[in-house]
Amino acid sequence: MTFTDLNLSAALLSALQDLRYTQPTPIQEKAFPVIMSGRDLLGIAQTGTGKTFAYLLPLLRQWTFSRELNPTVVVLVPTRELVVQVVREAEKLSTYQNTRVLGVYGGTNINTQAEAVLNGCDLLVGTPGRLLDLALNGSLRLKNVKKIVLDEVDEMLSLGFRSQLTRIMDLLPAKRQHLFFSATVTEEVEAFMEQHFADHAVVEAAPSGTPPAEITQRAIPVPNFHTKVNLLRHLLNEKSDMSRVLVFTASRSMADRLFEQMAPDFTEQVGIIHSNKDQNFRFRAVRQFREGETRVLIATDLVSRGIDIQGVTHVINFDVPEVAEN
Repeated sequence: MTFTDLNLSAALLSALQDLRYTQPTPIQEKAFPVIMSGRDLLGIAQTGTGKTFAYLLPLLRQWTFSRELNPTVVVLVPTRELVVQVVREAEKLSTYQNTRVLGVYGGTNINTQAEAVLNGCDLLVGTPGRLLDLALNGSLRLKNVKKIVLDEVDEMLSLGFRSQLTRIMDLLPAKRQHLFFSATVTEEVEAFMEQHFADHAVVEAAPSGTPPAEITQRAIPVPNFHTKVNLLRHLLNEKSDMSRVLVFTASRSMADRLFEQMAPDFTEQVGIIHSNKDQNFRFRAVRQFREGETRVLIATDLVSRGIDIQGVTHVINFDVPEVAEN
């Protein structure tokens, strides 16, 4: 199947052609007719399966021009970085149509974002906390929302956003379409779905927790922190093919500790990102890693979901995650 086989508008096909995308991924192909039908959807898809386009394409296909200032589509995601990424992807797809796309997130001036919201948008992307703040202070009105997307819903629930998500749901019109995307279906996700879903379809990109076939996995038993650091230094010095390396740690303090050990030996080659870093620092760290300015990015699971970075050669779990799917 190619994108021309889907019921897409000429504007969307032109945008896809500019991006040199010709074939939908499995999650895009399966989700498109369900979303177009108006049914609620649970999409089970990991990062890298094309799930952002899986919901953006049908939503933008159904969009119609309006002079209304309030959004008709809301997309909720767990992190600021993912807000920026989804906004960027939506803007690429809407190059040839006048869809107004806006992103809102914490860590920046709420008054500036409130003014942007009041100026009007069609598709609003945000983190739950900031979107709720804007709704409660009167800047954002949700009365016209017809479709609500929760991307990385399992991550949002595990991060403690459930109460904010529930309050946002209560502010929406009764008649709306729910589109939930999740890498795993936890008991918390199922309970949240039962609370809000009626008749829904489930589409899956691949069995939950299944890594893409082209990824080779390797485990190296290492006894303690200092031995891990020495091994990581050795690998980076010996293996020239480790050109873009993402290193996950279990906590922010561990990320800081590892960065302090690695930075002196790999001057300006190592970056770090976690939730204690300010917004500009986090954006800069992702940009430098994406553009190849830094070779190694040390991170907590803040960036493990949703962030699309092309050309990563190696992913190292410095600390093995407690949940197998992660």
